[in-house]
Amino acid sequence: MSLDIDYYELLEVERTADEAALKASYRKLAMKYHPDKNPGCGDSEARFKAISEAYDCLKDPQKRAAYDRFGKAGVNGGAGGFGGGNGADFGDIGDIFESIFGSAFGGGRQQRGPARGADLRYDMEIRLEDAFTGVTREIQVDVAARCETCDGSGAKPGTRTNRCSTCAGHGKVRAQQGFFVVERTCPTCQGAGEVIADPCNSCHGEGRVDRRKTLTVNIPAGVDEGTRIRLSGEGESGARGAAPGDLYIFLHMARHKVFEREGTTLFTRAPISFTTAALGGEISIPGLDGKKHDINIPAGIQSGKQLRQRGAGMPVLNGRGHGDLVIQIDVETPTRLTARQKELLCEFRETETGEECPASQGFFGRIKEMWDDLTD
Repeated sequence: MSLDIDYYELLEVERTADEAALKASYRKLAMKYHPDKNPGCGDSEARFKAISEAYDCLKDPQKRAAYDRFGKAGVNGGAGGFGGGNGADFGDIGDIFESIFGSAFGGGRQQRGPARGADLRYDMEIRLEDAFTGVTREIQVDVAARCETCDGSGAKPGTRTNRCSTCAGHGKVRAQQGFFVVERTCPTCQGAGEVIADPCNSCHGEGRVDRRKTLTVNIPAGVDEGTRIRLSGEGESGARGAAPGDLYIFLHMARHKVFEREGTTLFTRAPISFTTAALGGEISIPGLDGKKHDINIPAGIQSGKQLRQRGAGMPVLNGRGHGDLVIQIDVETPTRLTARQKELLCEFRETETGEECPASQGFFGRIKEMWDDLTD
């Protein structure tokens, strides 16, 4: 099919069609015949170039008048089109490209203006007691804060910003590369869409200044190592009045002198004398809740045995209840004995039958059997 036909026929509109009708028909046909929608189809590519050439002519009132009077001869013999230097304007092509591939390519619906401020990180160390009860802390952070002189606009008070002439206030500029339209941040206004003729003396047009801020941080009960608390809008202010970023507080637990922690469970090791281990008894462990927890030691307990106190551990973060307190028993052998104590132990040893310590009896019984087998 020859595409050397009337422009109005190519765009499927009447000769009396207004600008809106031309644009609507062009967009519909461009989407239909775009080469990326019809890969490898030479007819579609030729049709796409032809309708782009037709629209480029008819959307311009002067070119359209010349075409209506003289035909293609009145518009440089029909030269140009999408593949030449006079193709359809970047805005229309970009909108079509966005409709086909989404805003990641077209970019027509992207928000213009300066980017929001940067997020900041603050590392805070707290005690295990603070994590148990919750605590309020004050911190100081150095940030780029909104300039109070110009209220973040970057312009000297009493003056105003002007629309950027490079991007016409859009914050982005487009360039055509073959069938593609590449969109970039405007180099003149850096995406703001506006330029400052008379910058603020305090912030030199940035709209923000370096400042130390004092902030209050509420730390809830039950936080753990690595818990992150977000303070919305307390990060760095954006340039020229853009939204601020956030401040993230990362919590770290200081080493405790008695307890270790795993989730909501508290662990501690309690050394007891061998007489307490043999006869049984009771020990008291102070908890982070400010109470003393009496732990019953059963007679004959072995070293390494763990005893559990329900509900005496860490609170559940943003929930109800507490974890447990786990006490690991370590039986301690005495190293300093009086003469009388040694005498009593010797008397005890003379009365031992082996049944007092069944684990030892069993182990050495197996040793004897192994030796007998080796010597037979």
